[in-house]
Order: sequence, then C-alpha cells, then structure tokens
Amino acid sequence: MGSLLPCEICLSEEIIESEKEPIVVSNGISKETDESYGNVFLPKCHRGAFLLSPLNWLTVLSKETHWSFVFGVIVVNGISQGFGGGTSRVAIDYYWKDVQKVQPSAAQLYQGIVYTPWIVKPIWGLFTDVLPVAGYRRKPYLIIAGLLGVVSMLTLSLHSKLHVMFALLVMTAGSASVAVADVVTDAFVAQNSIAKPALASDMQSLCELSSAIGALLGFSISGILIHAMGSQGVLGLLSIPSLLVLSVGILIKEIPTRNFAYTEVHHKFLKAGQTMLSTLKCPEVWRPCLYMFISISLSLNIHEGMFYWYTDNKEGPSFSQETIGFIFSMGSVGSLLGVLFYQNFLKDFQFRSLLFWGQLLTGFAGMLDLILILRLNLKLGIPDYFFVVLDECVSQMIGRIKWMPILVLSSKLCPSGIEGTFFALLMSIENFGLLSASSGGGLLLHTLKVTRTEFNSLWIAILFRNIIRVLPLPLLFLVPKSNPNANILPPEMLMENEVMIGLKEADVELAFLVNS
Repeated sequence: MGSLLPCEICLSEEIIESEKEPIVVSNGISKETDESYGNVFLPKCHRGAFLLSPLNWLTVLSKETHWSFVFGVIVVNGISQGFGGGTSRVAIDYYWKDVQKVQPSAAQLYQGIVYTPWIVKPIWGLFTDVLPVAGYRRKPYLIIAGLLGVVSMLTLSLHSKLHVMFALLVMTAGSASVAVADVVTDAFVAQNSIAKPALASDMQSLCELSSAIGALLGFSISGILIHAMGSQGVLGLLSIPSLLVLSVGILIKEIPTRNFAYTEVHHKFLKAGQTMLSTLKCPEVWRPCLYMFISISLSLNIHEGMFYWYTDNKEGPSFSQETIGFIFSMGSVGSLLGVLFYQNFLKDFQFRSLLFWGQLLTGFAGMLDLILILRLNLKLGIPDYFFVVLDECVSQMIGRIKWMPILVLSSKLCPSGIEGTFFALLMSIENFGLLSASSGGGLLLHTLKVTRTEFNSLWIAILFRNIIRVLPLPLLFLVPKSNPNANILPPEMLMENEVMIGLKEADVELAFLVNS
C-alpha cells in the first residue's frame, strides 16, 4: 500500500561516508571528521561489504544488533513495503477498474485518499515515541499494524460486492498499517544507529536495498499473479506480508519501559508543536517549503487515466496484466537509475540550479505520453510496448532526479534539537502536495470527461499537465542558491535547543521517517 513512496536513498550525503574522510554520527547528525575529533566514525571495513559477501554482511548486522532487527527490516521494508507495495499498486488499479468499475477520475481521487495515512506519519511517530503500550513503545504498534493489514486485505479479497466507500475505507486502513509499521521500523533503525554509529550506513543500506529489491520483484510478478488470481485474489495474498509484520511485533527484541510518566505526554506534544511553529515562521524555512509544496502540487497526477487507456482494447494498446506489471517494474529501474545518477554526478550542485532543470525536464518528459496518446510513435515505427517502457523508465528517472534535491534541501531546514520531528513535518507537507496533485489530476480527468471508454480528451489532460508542471519556475527565487554542503538556517537555529533536550532521542528516531 505504500508504493507511492518512494525508496528515499536521498540523504546518502548525510549518512554515507566519503571516500576521503570518514563520517561520524553525533546526536544523530553525521559530520566529516578525522580520528582526532573524538567521536566514533564509520570504519572502512564496511565499505562495499555487501557487494563482497551478502551473507557475511547480514551476519555481522545480526550479531551487532539482533537477528530479530534484521528480520524486521527485511519483512517491513522488503516484503511489506517493497514487494507488497509494488504488487498492490497494480492490483489496486485493476480492482478499481474491474471490480468497482469506477471512472478513472474517481480512481485517481481514491488513490490520493488511500495515501493520507502517510501524510500524518509524524503523528504515528510521536505516538510510538511518547506513548508506550503495556510498557513497550514499539512491539504493540507492530502487532496492531499487522492485524489491521490482515483484516483489511482479507476484507477486500473476500467481499465481491463491497460498497465503494467502504472499500476505500478498508484500503486506507491497509495503507495505515504499512505506514505505522514503517514508522516503527525506522525508529528501531534510529535507536540502533545511536547505539552503534559505525553501522548506521549499513542499516540504512539494508532498509533501502530490501525495499528496492522487493519493489522490483513485486512489480515484475504482479501482472502474472493478477492474471492467475484476479485483483481480489492478489489483495488477499497480501495479507501474508501483514502476518509477517505481526510476527515481527512478537519476535523483535525491545527493552520495556518501566514506570513511564504518562502525565508528561501532553507536555511533550505541546513543546514539540510550539518549537516547530516558531521555526516555520523563519523566512529561511517557509520560503523553500512554499516552493516545494507548489512544485509538487502542480505536478498533476493522471496515472489512472493513462492506466485505463493502456488496458483499453479499442482506443488503447490493450496491454495485458503481465505487460502492465513489467512496465511498472521498468519504472522502478528508472527510479533507481535516477538515484544513482544524482548520487554520482549531481549531488554537489546548487539547489536552485538542480530544481530548475529538474522542473523543466519533468515537463518535457511528459511529452512522451502525448506522443503515445496521439499515436505518433507508430508513425515513427516504434511499437507501443517499447515506447511505453521507454516512457515509464525515463519519466521515473527524471522524477527521481527532481525529487532528490527536494529531500536533501528538507534535511537542511531542520533546526537543532528537533531535527527528526521537523524533518518528518516537512515530509508531511510534501506528501500533502502529492495528495493535492492526485486530487487535481482526478478533477482534470473529470472535467475533460475522460471515462472508462472515452479518451478523446486525454491528450488535452496530458498537455495541460505538462504545461502546468513548469509554472513553478518563476518561484525559484524562494529556494536558496546554496549547495548541499552549506548551512541554510540562521546560526542561532543551529545551536542546541535546551528546552527540547528531553525529546532528543525521539527526534533522532523520527529522522528516519522517510521511505522509499
């Protein structure tokens, strides 16, 4: 259900060591240093360890942390988010189309609503940090998430005449189960990163690698599963990842919290809210936040319109379920290539320059959809199948290149003392932009009367989307010119906030609330 999120390997420059200088982790923030700095730094023996021996790498992580932690990361990030997210994305598309028989504009709107639990991830994180259940801060939430996911998936699978609104509610509950499990696992990663900073990059690599492999596998076989079992059968099959999440909640090692002061919970929530509000009033913070929200909101999402056209046997290319799954898997490959390209060639460029070209290229990449809809590719002698694969791969790669500097910029806007909580808040603002883009795309499809069988105006929707994508360019003055290695916030905000020291551990844990 968390397939929209993307695998955020974006903060690699903050957590991955340089080839020239080691990186230390101090109070959850990585720094360049040498041996005389006095902090623990990431040893060279971990560089490329996975490539040399995957089993040995996992064994080291299991010994240094606990086998249940490694198992939990693989289950939540790899099987639940990665495989489950990739499979569910295709299955849900077919569920809305073939089972509920809704129009593409409605399906687009519903997809945005299903994503809402990811927008409020900071709330889930704060609950798991400050409100233990039966003495445990993590295990009960994983168990609840697993149970919620099992019930949701089985309900969608077993009821063939489920009302569309109830189906939407159940699907949103399933999405919430994945979001909660993701938050809890990220908190475990943060805790272990604090305890063993030398393994911080290895643990984050395990998360991202599990998610990437799982998503690629999920997209690759989703079409085959849907062809064999139908969309409802596949959704029922996805109750198995939720059962595994439940087992993680039972098995994972966690030290219980004794004599917790529940009377201080309200005070901690209030202090965190006051500090974040005062930070948002700073021009260095609200200006780039405004640009990021506008930029994401104006990248209208009309995926459902394209999906209905892909599978239409009259006006579209009438792709099979297997073909659709393969196309989306190639999009996942393109997204991974975008991350690698950014990491190797673009990460040191100024934010404003990167966002300018990213925004511009996103608009141009959308023209590939226009060429496809107008059937110009056939006039050029390029079959639909090859052109769609190229379109999906290129679009996802450019989208990821555009998304990466936004995430890195967000990490630079977090004041000392509430780094994690504020970063999660920024991610929520940007995720709300994604919801706006999906809702706006649904409204556009409805206005142009793009239906299950009528696609005459789809090319207008694509052209309008491509034009509106470049409208944020005049607002780039809101984004600082600085590069990722420079500080953006005023010096006073980079100093320690003594009032928030009591929340330090919770903040560092919340810094990992971003997904892939």
